[in-house]
Amino acid sequence: MSFSPAKLLEALQSLPRCRRYLVAYSGGLDSHVLLHALAALRARLGGTALEAVHVNHGLQPSAKRWSEHCMAVCKRLGIPVRVLCVDAHPAPGESPEAAARAARYRALRELMEKDDCLLTAQHQDDQAETFLLQLLRGAGPRGAAGMPRLAPFGPGWIARPLLGFPREALRRYAEAQGLQWVDDPTNFDTVYDRNFLRHEILPRLAQRWPAAARTLARAAEHQAEAFRVMESVAREDLERVRVAREGTLSVRELQRLDDARRRGVLRLWLRERGLPIPSQANLLQVTNSVLSAAEDATPCVRWPGAEVRRYRDGLYAMTPLPPHSGATVLHWATSAPLDLPEGVGGRLVARETLGTGLRLVLLQGASVTVRFRRGGEECRPAGRRGTHTLKKLLQEAGIPPWERDRIPLIYVGDRLAAVAGLWICKPFRAGPEERGLVIEWQRDAG
Repeated sequence: MSFSPAKLLEALQSLPRCRRYLVAYSGGLDSHVLLHALAALRARLGGTALEAVHVNHGLQPSAKRWSEHCMAVCKRLGIPVRVLCVDAHPAPGESPEAAARAARYRALRELMEKDDCLLTAQHQDDQAETFLLQLLRGAGPRGAAGMPRLAPFGPGWIARPLLGFPREALRRYAEAQGLQWVDDPTNFDTVYDRNFLRHEILPRLAQRWPAAARTLARAAEHQAEAFRVMESVAREDLERVRVAREGTLSVRELQRLDDARRRGVLRLWLRERGLPIPSQANLLQVTNSVLSAAEDATPCVRWPGAEVRRYRDGLYAMTPLPPHSGATVLHWATSAPLDLPEGVGGRLVARETLGTGLRLVLLQGASVTVRFRRGGEECRPAGRRGTHTLKKLLQEAGIPPWERDRIPLIYVGDRLAAVAGLWICKPFRAGPEERGLVIEWQRDAG
């Protein structure tokens, strides 16, 4: 397929109406073609503003010269440009490619405003490379779907209007227009997987199958379509297996699903909760060890950045719980919020009220401390007969075991007066006409 501004306009017409196009302009051939064609279309963009953004990763000796080249090109085209400098050096063990990509997109996302659309210059050959890379990594349909033409990005969108065009068509356009671009030498270093595919593998495939890149890109589209169907089914299943406790799934309902649909639900659920997706081995541990455990067991499967636990019929997913010492004692002047330890999180806030909360008269002049369960605590919750162990009360309330030792306990002197968010113990509850102090446990987001 040949490339022209008119054909780019057709691709842009399938996008949502945007207030501003931000073009990710590296100075290389592909993004230069995109920027040049958009400049030619400026009068036909329907009032959408056009700007360029160049990210200087600072990784190459020529990086400053590339930024200057980009500014000069944009000046000739009459397009405003912003140059963003980022620290793209990889952390120990991190891929240089991944570090640069993460730094670049982080900087670009920060520029986005509502109804903005970031335009990037990935093309058909890039999609074919991505598809092969994902297959070689063992990806399923979501990964093999490659790069979407349009996706949410910050408060706006990211779009790839060149995905239907081969690299060679862009080169022909650039040469016909007399464009000058910069070549990043790392793009030719075959130590990187993508470059190895680009320079060693895909050319060999094209010798045997001339339409290989187009065919592979089309295969990615088929995977994207299959993934959308799978996602739709998983979303319906997820709604059926949710339970009342926020973010929790019913183990019994999950067990009614076949293996493939159960895995689809778990992946979608973990993504919704902003947690890293587990490997296939971790996912099998969840289905084989956690879901099949006895109801009185509390199994846990962990992987970097996440853990999945079970309590009774509930399946819970969370970031790994930090260490917490039950021996902590915090002295609290209730007139100010009290920050809780990292292993608990959040803060306690007290406010005066009438007819509810802790009896204020019992707190005046008394030592108020916040402690955590160590065993043997007792409370007679207002409205219940008799005194009960805190362990029994927490079990009856269905509080998962890993949360029980992290619930703040408010003591007045040496007596347990309240369990944050749950109970006030007699005789500490304010009567109908008494001044009281309501304790609120403000938990951290997530």
